Amino acid sequence: MDWLTLSHLARTEIEALQNRAIKKFFHHELPYSSFFRELFEKHKLKFTDINNLEDLQKIPFTSKTDLAPTAEDPGKSRRFILQPDEKLIKKFAPKTKLLKILGQKIAGLDYKKNLEWEYKPVHLHFTTGRSALPTAVGYTSRDLVTIKKTARRLFQTMGIPSDAVVVNSFPYAPHLAFWLTYFATSSLQLTTLQSGGGKILGTPKIIDAIEKLKAKVVTSIPGYFYHILREAVAQKRNWSGLEFVVFGGERVSEGLRGKVKELLKEVGAFNTKILATYAMTEGKTAWVQCSEETGYHTYPDMEIFEVVDENGNRVPENTPGELVYTSLNWRGTVMVRYRTGDMIQGLSWKTCPHCGRTVPQISKDIQRKCDFKEFRLTKVKGELVNLNAFYPVLSGIKDVDEWQLEISKVNNDPYEVDEMVLYIASKPKVDFEALSRDINRKVLSETGITPKIVQKNLNEVLQMIGMESELKEKRIVDKRPKG
Repeated sequence: MDWLTLSHLARTEIEALQNRAIKKFFHHELPYSSFFRELFEKHKLKFTDINNLEDLQKIPFTSKTDLAPTAEDPGKSRRFILQPDEKLIKKFAPKTKLLKILGQKIAGLDYKKNLEWEYKPVHLHFTTGRSALPTAVGYTSRDLVTIKKTARRLFQTMGIPSDAVVVNSFPYAPHLAFWLTYFATSSLQLTTLQSGGGKILGTPKIIDAIEKLKAKVVTSIPGYFYHILREAVAQKRNWSGLEFVVFGGERVSEGLRGKVKELLKEVGAFNTKILATYAMTEGKTAWVQCSEETGYHTYPDMEIFEVVDENGNRVPENTPGELVYTSLNWRGTVMVRYRTGDMIQGLSWKTCPHCGRTVPQISKDIQRKCDFKEFRLTKVKGELVNLNAFYPVLSGIKDVDEWQLEISKVNNDPYEVDEMVLYIASKPKVDFEALSRDINRKVLSETGITPKIVQKNLNEVLQMIGMESELKEKRIVDKRPKG
């Protein structure tokens, strides 16, 4: 079904479609994963017990702990790959597939090539966790067709015009952001510079390209775009043709969006849409806003999202909770009832007032537990500090250009108390003492602590956070001894 038709179906039609897909996937595909065969056996479940959306609740949750490799078990994630053999195919494949294989055998055709096209991983992406070992997520040749389809949907949802020139400034790496932009632009035949980011092409050439190519679309990590935009303003560049800035890889706070909007005016881009994506490597694609006011539009034929409370119970529509993800139409690495660790304000089935799509929307305000679970939670005066709070607070202060939070022990003594140092690069001609008081007041209000604030120049902080050398900026650095 084409995206235009699918994205405007009634809820009853979408749920009927999902129920059919659940039955097909759980009866005939999921049994090829050794992890889920063991999980179902352990909990005395049969794959044929899962026939609809309600039945999903019979299945235990999975999480990063189940998937992420360890030093003792570096191949852990392979158990989530669908790996059919002759015995499993005979037991679980639908009759139509068995008859097709039999026909190919009789005709003397190499049926194994078709199975390899569907099930053999040929393309890998990796998660970017700071503490866990990187987790490989495998795509088969069939999945590469699917990811191109979802990539096109992503650009279509945003309303990117067919004559758009795109500059892809995501870093070149085995991660979703760069490749989704590549797959979308190549399959939609958009003129595109796949720059590879600051580490590959370099910031000066990317700034030149946006101006000289009269780019309508730039895709970027938020912090890096803010960096190149700041440079473009200083150089008095003309980016007046820029209509869309598409962010991925990190959250986009309203404060950062506001800063970017103000700077865009200085390069002649007065009506640019700033749209954010939501993605996770385990989900194998990304979901996007159609406007700055909406949530992320999902693909109900590709996945199912649930929202659960702290006890793991499903919550009603538009109710806050943790987002849970289930694959529906992928091969390679697949996830079922995967607790993302992402806290949302709700999942909505309301028709989008901006584009008229009827697919479920994930609320745009997402707080990622994983952003601070990768660090030890810090107790100050007996209170746990939510490191997430630093992002929106600091990006919302207009006189802060760049920042990094360092967590360490006083005097580097492992037995001493925790210390938080906030390195700040302010805008030129700013009263730093007044700015420090403003930062401390806002940080104290949000976190209950008052960090030590140290002034640095912009280049120093850019080097510290690895703006052009790291895949993701090092905003929070934990220097405390491990163990």
